[in-house]
Amino acid sequence: MTKKEIKEKLDFFVDKYNTPNFIINDPISIPHKFTKKEDIEIIGLIMATISWGNRTSIINNGTHLLKLMYNSPYDFTMNYNENEINHLEKFKHRTFNGFDLHYFILRIQDIYKNHGGLEKIFTDGFKINNKSDQAINYFRSYFIPEKYKEIRTKKHIANPLNGSAAKRINMYLRWMVREDNNNVDFGLWKGISPSFLSCPLDIHSGRTARKFNLIKRRQNDNKAVQELDISLLKFDSNDPVKYDFALFGLGIDSKFDLI
Repeated sequence: MTKKEIKEKLDFFVDKYNTPNFIINDPISIPHKFTKKEDIEIIGLIMATISWGNRTSIINNGTHLLKLMYNSPYDFTMNYNENEINHLEKFKHRTFNGFDLHYFILRIQDIYKNHGGLEKIFTDGFKINNKSDQAINYFRSYFIPEKYKEIRTKKHIANPLNGSAAKRINMYLRWMVREDNNNVDFGLWKGISPSFLSCPLDIHSGRTARKFNLIKRRQNDNKAVQELDISLLKFDSNDPVKYDFALFGLGIDSKFDLI
């Protein structure tokens, strides 16, 4: 297939999958329960972090999480006390446990109280060189400061500068930054251009991208993400990560002939 043909096919599947129906069975359905910016940001970060494995399980655990937060993520986070850890101890999604949730809430609380909030941290991070891997690393430096460098929860915040594809946090950035006329992504963070975002890369999107020869690297790592970014920017320099809908959707929908 020519590049033009690939673009046309991917554009078709973006239109197919980037619809309100996408929300229903996706982890983004949990932050979509809210309208307050801070509620969406906070529950969005945690939901993106636990978004691996079975999607039904992810959404069920997200619903449980909302009950623990009394359906008010921002208020719960800002009023949370570290002595309340017992309230969260039974939460678990795969290897993300109650202690990890406890740590997340305390660090998010600190970011809002002392550093201007999640939007400011990521916006400042993108100012380094307009690349998502640098912005994620910048956020990581606040979320896991030196005194916590050995904490177990650090494994749940990807480090792209050490090679990680950072799929889940790139997905979170898509949610927060990308303008979406179909009301799937939120477009809350106006200070970051969608053109700076990286496509969330996992086994599904990676499989599709390789079938279309958008990436040649075999590992789903940060180098593969950068390779995919270059390919997708050629298709849409303003909104390259819209193709996440097509790559992911086609990757999990085996009835389509990709080539």
